[in-house]
Amino acid sequence: MRAYLINEIDGSGMERIHAYLKKTAISSSLERIYWVRIPEDLLDETQVEHGDCQPHVFAVELGRDWVKLECFLRSLKGMRCTCQGYCSESQTLHIVRFAREMMDRLGIKT
Repeated sequence: MRAYLINEIDGSGMERIHAYLKKTAISSSLERIYWVRIPEDLLDETQVEHGDCQPHVFAVELGRDWVKLECFLRSLKGMRCTCQGYCSESQTLHIVRFAREMMDRLGIKT
């Protein structure tokens, strides 16, 4: 899996990230995995055409001292559709910016 990883985060930083994602992301059925919507203006042509599959999201997984953001877009409606796949360059850049802005907003240094 292609992903963006931030590690060596202290315990208080991880608590702030967890609280932030609880407020701003979509909770999954697993405690430490969240879904973050990708903005509609970044969707590719197939993803736009698949309105029934929206929202398109990327996963954020929290570990003991790390955060992993997957560079794979999926639908929360189903697992087998052509609109799901690895991120385009602009989608990947959005994910990296999301991570950096979250860390800056929460005052977390690594």
